[in-house]
Amino acid sequence: MKLILLGPPGAGKGTQAQRLVNRHNIPQLSTGDMLRAAVAAETEVGKQAKAIMDAGHLVPDEVVNAIVADRIAEDDCTEGFILDGYPRTLKQADALEALLERRGQHLDHVIELKVDDDVLVTRVSGRFSCANCGTVYHDVDRLPKVEGTCDNCGSTEFKRRPDDNAETMRSRLRTYYKETSPLVGYYHCKGTLRSIDGMAAMDEVTESIEEIVKG
Repeated sequence: MKLILLGPPGAGKGTQAQRLVNRHNIPQLSTGDMLRAAVAAETEVGKQAKAIMDAGHLVPDEVVNAIVADRIAEDDCTEGFILDGYPRTLKQADALEALLERRGQHLDHVIELKVDDDVLVTRVSGRFSCANCGTVYHDVDRLPKVEGTCDNCGSTEFKRRPDDNAETMRSRLRTYYKETSPLVGYYHCKGTLRSIDGMAAMDEVTESIEEIVKG
């Protein structure tokens, strides 16, 4: 089973990808994780990426594509994988299509989580987490049961990501619509796109994804 999860930042792709990992025992492949792993392993392409990042530049498509190619060739991807955050552009989508074709493989589904921008901004700008265990909370709908104390580990230390604010979120959304949202039409034309309501409750979103996967 080879899947792509599509949707703007904050849509819940990471959460749903982890649930798919637990249910189907296939790896979640995110661009950031793959880059860090390649750099740490000092692979040839990882060395290229490190040099580019150390110089303060964005890693170009050809290097990202090579890192993805190396990663999906590993043994734990034999039964499939979940791509989260890749491809980000039409050029990357074309490269992935060519890569899978060379391997005699294909994507089974591309699942789009459709969400409302204003709700996303509220969702992300109110987010904070336990500094000890990472449990995520929210100012509006998910406060700790005991004020100031983590439900999971009892810590009293919390943190917020500096980019979890309304201004930064709207900037990230603009980038998504400019660079990544064209993939919706791309995969629709290929017949692999399935869209679901990302505004539904988390468990309902999970079940909608499972229906697509099992179907």
